Amino acid sequence: MRKIRLIAMMFIVATLSMTMSSCSKVPAGNIGIKFYLLGGSKGVDQEVLKPGRYWIGVNEELYLFPTFTQNYVWTQSVAEGSENDESITFQTSNGLSANVDVGITYHLEPNHIPNIFQKYKRGIDEITDIFLRNYVRDAFVDVASTRDLEYIYGAGKRELMNNVEHQVRQDVADIGIIIDKLYLVGDIRLPKSVKASIDSKIKMTQEAQKAENEVRKVRAQSAKQIVKAQADSASVVIRALGQAYANKLLNQSISNQLIDYKRTIKWDGRLPQVTGSSMPMVSIR
Repeated sequence: MRKIRLIAMMFIVATLSMTMSSCSKVPAGNIGIKFYLLGGSKGVDQEVLKPGRYWIGVNEELYLFPTFTQNYVWTQSVAEGSENDESITFQTSNGLSANVDVGITYHLEPNHIPNIFQKYKRGIDEITDIFLRNYVRDAFVDVASTRDLEYIYGAGKRELMNNVEHQVRQDVADIGIIIDKLYLVGDIRLPKSVKASIDSKIKMTQEAQKAENEVRKVRAQSAKQIVKAQADSASVVIRALGQAYANKLLNQSISNQLIDYKRTIKWDGRLPQVTGSSMPMVSIR
């Protein structure tokens, strides 16, 4: 009788265990991590669960982490990212504030996922919204503090993003978070008065550059005309010298015999009907 009761109790315990356990799935593109709630092994299981189905007991919880690339934007607008304002504000070396919307693409190293969960005790969404954003914000604060606002707003925008991305990549590499790209979404937002001042200065600089370019153009055209005039003058001189030299050669080639020869060639054999005191005669020697 006692044996029957023992078997019944074991059956009830087994039934309750199976009822309270569940068969959970780790989808493709994800890694599963078990977390033990009670007992000596309480905490994160270092075993990485690949895609498939697993029994999760009453003392266990299953957390899923994607291994594919994640993309997220921290913006001021409620249309992207969170409903809250997640934009990032920082100060430059001259104490002026700027605000930016930032996008990030990253992925997790599968072998580091247990340590990531052990460190943050959060899922992928919380890690992105809280911890990763903090790394990005701190990098903006550090990098921007070495540059003035006018430089960051203008020519130094690309340098700012490259340096921030480099710092964040280094900060999280050992954790197992791989940063693929960090980028601005839209323009840098400035206080209205500061933006108006910078825009006015940029406009004046552009106008000065335009005027300088026009002066250079006029100078180039003048130089071109001078060169053309010099070339034309040189051409006239060269032609005159050539003609003078040709005339000199022609003059040197003329002789009395040549003149008589030309007359003979031209004479038709008739003498002039009217003559003056002197009559040219053709020598036919």
